[in-house]
Amino acid sequence: MRMGFSLLLLGTLCWSGHALAAPTAGKAPFGTAKDGAQVDLVTLRNDHGMVVQISSRGGTITRIDVPDREGKPGNVVLGAADFAGWERLAGFNSITGRYANRIGGGGFTLDGIFYKLPANPRTGVILHGGFPGFASKLFRTEIVSRPDRAAARFTLVSPDGENGFPGELTLHVTYSLGNDDTLRLDYEATTTRPTVVNLTNHAYFTLGTHASGPVYDQIMQVFASRWTPTDDNQVPTGEIAPVDGTPFDFRKPTRLRERIYSNHPQMLLAKGIDHNFVLDGESGKVPRVAVRLTDPGSGRQLEVRTTEPAVQIYSSNNMFGSIIDGDGRAMRQSDAIAFETEHFPDSPNKANFPSTVLRPGETFRSTTEFAFSTDRTPFPQ
Repeated sequence: MRMGFSLLLLGTLCWSGHALAAPTAGKAPFGTAKDGAQVDLVTLRNDHGMVVQISSRGGTITRIDVPDREGKPGNVVLGAADFAGWERLAGFNSITGRYANRIGGGGFTLDGIFYKLPANPRTGVILHGGFPGFASKLFRTEIVSRPDRAAARFTLVSPDGENGFPGELTLHVTYSLGNDDTLRLDYEATTTRPTVVNLTNHAYFTLGTHASGPVYDQIMQVFASRWTPTDDNQVPTGEIAPVDGTPFDFRKPTRLRERIYSNHPQMLLAKGIDHNFVLDGESGKVPRVAVRLTDPGSGRQLEVRTTEPAVQIYSSNNMFGSIIDGDGRAMRQSDAIAFETEHFPDSPNKANFPSTVLRPGETFRSTTEFAFSTDRTPFPQ
């Protein structure tokens, strides 16, 4: 990878009484795809030592370096060491669509027309929009100007009928980083025909870095009083149930190992947490807190904020050591945790779920923020 980045300076900030250098954004070649196309790597960097790198292949976050309580930086997402490794990890830390999460019944009906999707023939379920999904697509990238933030826009056009979904969908995702140690993702999408859209980034977080092992001892709080139980294929039944009295009640900070090993039938079915949490508060306007995660060992903290109505939390239940990360370590069950901010799974088939329909002339908009801190500078409670 060439390190001669073309940097975009965004001015100077004043922080805690002293001047800070403004965050910077740069782009450089990352590798060459099998079809000969160049894949770029965008780097966002702030004055606190936080570094975020994103590949144009899938809008994939390849690393997030965040200092621990002692100021030592560490990569807090799972991933590969180089471009070749990332080509084998499609879906890790990537933009997920056209429809993130599951749709059951082999497809969906919209305006009286049934759209058949390339579902699993045994279960009738399509996951993350099918293959090839957005995670394997090459996005066009450009460095853009944002006040006091380093930013890059990733653009993709999904053809009408791709994977069975109607309408040509034009998607823009802007990643930006400020000196507030917050990585912000702003999504915008338009369509040429009525369609359904559900977008997220499937980042795998491990606040202690992968070297620290499983996330069992990390402490999680989820701002959700309800959740959506699933059938045996992990598709929501349509019920929106209270979390009271279940292992899905994370309204108070809870050590993950206390719940992942629960013998609750839903936990046993998913081999851990892989469920949709219905977030408290109003969705769609300004990001509100969805999740807080703390790693007692490193002191790192993550606060997830979103405009979305829900978050699918996934405790990496299906990693069994066959995938090797960038440090040569096998990725195993619960080595990381994903927070997929999104609309509900199977909303196109559930009239009581928030709608995911997008029509011509409308613009889908969504924002998610990943804010980092340490236990020396905690988030306000």
